[in-house]
Amino acid sequence: MSTINKYLFLLSILLLSHATIYSQNNELNKEYKIEVIKTLSELITNKYVFPDVAKETQKHLIKQLEKGHFDQFATNETFAAALTKSVQVINSDKHMKVMNQPQYEAPEMTPERFIEEKIYNIKRKKEYNNGFNTVKVLDGNIGYLDLRGFTYFHEGKSITDSYMKLISNTDAVIIDLSKNGGGDPEMVKYLCSYFLKGKIHLNSLYFREGNRTIDFFALDTVEGNKMVDVPLFVMTSKETFSGAEEFSYNMQTQKRATLIGETTRGGANPGRTMPINKHLSIFIPTGKAINPITKTNWEGIGVRPDVKVVSEQSFNKTHELAKKAADEYRKKIQKKYTNIYLNLQSLLKTYDANSEEKILASLKSCTKEGILREWEINALGYEHMTEHKKTKIAVCIFKANTILYSKSANGFDSYAEGLMNLGNYEESIKNYEKAIELATLNNSPDPSVFQENLKKALLNE
Repeated sequence: MSTINKYLFLLSILLLSHATIYSQNNELNKEYKIEVIKTLSELITNKYVFPDVAKETQKHLIKQLEKGHFDQFATNETFAAALTKSVQVINSDKHMKVMNQPQYEAPEMTPERFIEEKIYNIKRKKEYNNGFNTVKVLDGNIGYLDLRGFTYFHEGKSITDSYMKLISNTDAVIIDLSKNGGGDPEMVKYLCSYFLKGKIHLNSLYFREGNRTIDFFALDTVEGNKMVDVPLFVMTSKETFSGAEEFSYNMQTQKRATLIGETTRGGANPGRTMPINKHLSIFIPTGKAINPITKTNWEGIGVRPDVKVVSEQSFNKTHELAKKAADEYRKKIQKKYTNIYLNLQSLLKTYDANSEEKILASLKSCTKEGILREWEINALGYEHMTEHKKTKIAVCIFKANTILYSKSANGFDSYAEGLMNLGNYEESIKNYEKAIELATLNNSPDPSVFQENLKKALLNE
């Protein structure tokens, strides 16, 4: 029999010799504490991600019990705090924490108790608001999101999309994680995906149970608009922990964001809460994070910011840097848009029989970047047909518009008009018929107009 098992066996014998373990209205007695430490030791030994450290932690707890260290703690609250301190002395794992369960007034297994627990949980959930505290647009067109936790993905995805939509047109983004204690790694991955292009390997979690590793990759698409090149700033503090540290570490190692504030708490080992008894529970880390770039994590050392400032000054400093970055971003966008549009104009000026594919590609770039919308491309076509008297170029533009916006009845009507002006009545009729078909499917009020245009083409055929 191992030394640890001998200790647990002796603890069990001690328990059998006493009839009363614990009364909620009385101070904690010796037998109650023995039972708690026995259960706690078993949980840590069986579940903690580092088995060797778990054994040392268990030995330390039993030695402290034998020395009477826990005799001084008379309530579950103080006992839980003492146990947390004891286990962390050995494993230095800030995730491992013994917690006192909320105390209810109504007896267990009664309707009153059920309602009391339900009201308590509803209150907590409302106050938490899935971790989202504040979203707004700051001076300088800076998006600001104060996130206090990463809730479960299935609960937080829709609200994430809604909040991100509110700041989707900003020129820089601040994610404030200074009061964020972590949460669901799937939710961390989803928010990361808003700011990264492609299926990038973000993090891996190794779990002792089953000796398995789960890899987390950024998603190619999200429900909202990605902001892959918008300047990103992440605020951190001594309170930033766990999943919030992962988000910060992911963005830092991917060179996607500037971290501003204080070094974070340093908790990289995920796990879950497990009951000790009906009054106490413990969060036990059952896994560890492994970053694909550094091959390590932030456990015990925290995530170090790129710009170090005390927490009280971090907001002003971050806002200041974000405004400068937003100015540079706007200049960059202006230059980019100018180059794309000038390229289109150059192609139109030098149009020949081989230009059609190049013009289509250029117009596609314009629509992707938001420089030209459907109606603006349509207007560009009419400009060339009516003002510049360059119908062939106009038809090339109209045709591109029907490819880029294949559900647009008006686009096919304009293309048909251009073809009719070129004398290509057969193709003109086909496209007028397509315009009528689409208008009918979309319940558009324009079919009668398109039908009149079709009659003109048929008369001229």
